[in-house]
Amino acid sequence: MTRLRRAGLAPEEGPHAVAAVGPGGLRIVALDGPARAHGLRPGELLGRVRARVGVPLHIHPADPEAEAKALHRLCRWAMRYAPLVAPFGPAESCHGFYIDIEGASHLMGGERALLDDLAMRLARADVPARIALADTPGGAFALARCGAAGSLLVPSGETAAHLMALPVEALRLEREVSTGLRRLGLRRIGDVEALPRSGLARRFGLAPLLRLDQAIGRRPEPLAPLAETRTFSGARGFLDPIGRQEDVVAASRSLMDEIAPRLERAGLGACALRLTLHRVDGAMRALEIGLSRPERSPERIAALVSLRLERLGAGLDAGFGFETVELTVTSAETMSPRQGTLGGSGSGERIASLADTLAQRIGRRLVRLAPQDSHVPERAEGIVPWIAPARPYPADLPARPLVLFAKSEAARDVFATAPDGPPHRFRWRAREYRVARAEGPERIAPEWWRESGEPRDYYRIECEAGQRLWLYRDGPHGQERPATWYVHGMFP
Repeated sequence: MTRLRRAGLAPEEGPHAVAAVGPGGLRIVALDGPARAHGLRPGELLGRVRARVGVPLHIHPADPEAEAKALHRLCRWAMRYAPLVAPFGPAESCHGFYIDIEGASHLMGGERALLDDLAMRLARADVPARIALADTPGGAFALARCGAAGSLLVPSGETAAHLMALPVEALRLEREVSTGLRRLGLRRIGDVEALPRSGLARRFGLAPLLRLDQAIGRRPEPLAPLAETRTFSGARGFLDPIGRQEDVVAASRSLMDEIAPRLERAGLGACALRLTLHRVDGAMRALEIGLSRPERSPERIAALVSLRLERLGAGLDAGFGFETVELTVTSAETMSPRQGTLGGSGSGERIASLADTLAQRIGRRLVRLAPQDSHVPERAEGIVPWIAPARPYPADLPARPLVLFAKSEAARDVFATAPDGPPHRFRWRAREYRVARAEGPERIAPEWWRESGEPRDYYRIECEAGQRLWLYRDGPHGQERPATWYVHGMFP
């Protein structure tokens, strides 16, 4: 229903439903809010529903292919939170997805912050969702499907305790198995857990035990994440395996010859490629090749591959040879048309060529400093990839120290004649400094959209011994809260 509404295919008011062919005829497979308010439920026969409901019911045919594409797009969007996103399969009715946030939740400020951000963005896009975070995929599905509404976060180690009160349908069992369990009085997961396992397996097979163990965490449940998009790729197999560097380079050039026309038709250029070498014994070696600007020249790509192989040397370990060479464009960006002949390369292309050559020779990604969208000194500048679009520095930026500490250091025993004036004497790094001259203050307020705090008053000071430091007072001086001072940088 969400797909139909967002696509403008269900503009009329009133109850809407999606129907598909099922046992006994057309059956309801999805409903909107007004339809559920009339007591309708998925799985009912459409003829009985029309006879029972007195209001007009708008029926839409099911389109599994369109729904799969919509879910795929939603999963791609969800990769903003973690790279491993797996869409629900038939056992979960294909109406959702898993996100493995292990090792990624701290980037969003923690698990609760991630759940809140996910729920907020889905609600803003008018996508109804039930969200749960648990130790296992099966536990998360059960809690999202049958647990409390909204976003539920279960602390680590407490998933099993939260599952016991849920209905048996939360275990992703077939309808016949769930119905059989209920006929025996086993309505909750806790009732199934309390039974002897041998008797349960003889009566219903291994499916209930497997789903129960996966949900609680006794057995692993590997996810099937979305495969990486491989629109621009090519592979070549060899009857006689190759092992020499020049043969691998020639194969790479030939594969790029095939990929380049497709990139050109799409108006794109490769920014990153992966060269995958499959050995005869089944071993695989993948080489990542990054470029500083979009490129689709086979000769240029072959030259970078050659440099990368030269740096590897004996570390490539061809063994008995490579039987398959595969080249894949893993990142592409819009590329403006360039003149290929009758003229030399511009300065920008020569700089990009030098950057790519250095990156392949030293084996590390090239980076540079660039201004950031922040006026707080420690966040005003950062390291970005070489290929990031260039951004100009502010023209009216006040003087900044050449050395800026990653974390400001506390200044002790600060003496100032005026409470809100510059310091005259302080202790820093176990040494006492006396101030000869001071300029300031320069007030820098905290960023209200990120954090709360006191404004900083920065002073450029010159000590009697010659040191030039950048100090700031964290907030105004008060009787209940004495001002604290910090050294943030050093001038040359």
